[in-house]
Amino acid sequence: MIEILIPHIPGGMPQTAVLDFDGTVSKLRSGWESVMGPMMAEFIPGDPDEVKSLVSDYIDQSTGIQTILQMKWLASVVKERGGRPLDPWEYKDEYNRRLMVEVGRRRKAVTSGAEPASRYIVAGADEFLSALRDGGTVIYAASGTDEPDVIAEADALGVSGYFDGIFGAKRDSELCSKEAVLRTLVKPGDRLFVAGDGKVEIALGREAGAVTLGLCTRDIPGDDSHTADEAKKKRLTAAGAHALAPDFADLEEILEWM
Repeated sequence: MIEILIPHIPGGMPQTAVLDFDGTVSKLRSGWESVMGPMMAEFIPGDPDEVKSLVSDYIDQSTGIQTILQMKWLASVVKERGGRPLDPWEYKDEYNRRLMVEVGRRRKAVTSGAEPASRYIVAGADEFLSALRDGGTVIYAASGTDEPDVIAEADALGVSGYFDGIFGAKRDSELCSKEAVLRTLVKPGDRLFVAGDGKVEIALGREAGAVTLGLCTRDIPGDDSHTADEAKKKRLTAAGAHALAPDFADLEEILEWM
């Protein structure tokens, strides 16, 4: 069920839609926090419990930004606490190496047919994308994940054909792909819709005058409970989302609200 936080006048299908990918369309990377958190904690000097809390709070508030910026934060904290930090790009490479062990397994399982793609697609996301396409909406995916990986994962799930462009983090660049899409590809005056499970895309969407939908998805592959993640709900409400939903399962209600 959709929860309306800020009423707006429905304007029909948007001319342009920008969707986050991980946690909004895909669950291939679900559990990334359980990889990033322990990795960061390994490098930060200090009491283990205090460090764990520090890292958890940071990950919660930074969800949705480019990974390299999270790694720059890690390097700065290590230095502040008297450690000898690695280059942030080295931290990013190590994080990706650890994360891709499970993500690679999932991707291979889907492409080989061992597991259905639906296990790793947010409920109703493909039907929602199809409805947008049928309504003539130009659709972009924008992610903080490295661009080649976003494209490969969209291909693996069979959803890449819905998008007019798929954008992610560029190697050796700190530029925000979400901000770049909203500033360079969205035409002034277009009815704009933004959806995501992170505060970054919601806040950027509000700045751009978009109608925004916060996805409070539970990052559990195969989960069909259609219940909201309370931590995401709090985060997305604070970011200014017009409405919240646990997923896209209530398609007709979401389309009517839009």
